[in-house]
Amino acid sequence: MPLPNGVLPTGEIQAICPFAGWLGNRGTLHDANGAIVRRWQRKAWVTCLLSYKGRNRKPLMQPGRYTELFFLDEATALAAGHRPCGECRRDDYNHFKRAWVLGNRRPDATTIADIDKAIHHERTSNGDAATRLHELGTLPSGVLLDWVNVPHLWTGNSLLKWTPQGYVTGDAGWLRTSNVKIITPPSVVRALAAGYVACLHKSASTAA
Repeated sequence: MPLPNGVLPTGEIQAICPFAGWLGNRGTLHDANGAIVRRWQRKAWVTCLLSYKGRNRKPLMQPGRYTELFFLDEATALAAGHRPCGECRRDDYNHFKRAWVLGNRRPDATTIADIDKAIHHERTSNGDAATRLHELGTLPSGVLLDWVNVPHLWTGNSLLKWTPQGYVTGDAGWLRTSNVKIITPPSVVRALAAGYVACLHKSASTAA
């Protein structure tokens, strides 16, 4: 059954999510009528398990509560700028934090607030466009990138077209390309390169 508030790799929120693999939180984004009125409320954007300790989140989008967002998979969530939740995904949270610090050559004392601030800057600022251009073959698996104006997933050896329902085989034209524009925030790409492994929708293995 489709759920509301599907998030694109670019971070935009759509009316529905045909397939939800993960839950997301950016704070309270909806008004008393259930309409989305802001893009975020806080710098910490997290990705959560759909179910945790039997907590009942229904009905969704309750007044004054955080707005439930939904993602196809973790690669989509990372591209949109969401990192693992420190409560329901503690192991993933710790793995991500270590990989982010290592990949970005930050001190061991770097806090999660420091990481959230850095990712938030990447989400909200175009910054140096050159930091978004990468040679395709140098990117780690799990990165979302813009190929002919459509989000695609790089698996390390193939480029798959992203759709709200899953991944499909992309245009073979990517074999002739070199530089591509990444959607996933640069610091998160470096975390993936440093060893963090994003959980992919099952279609990523069948479409390749």
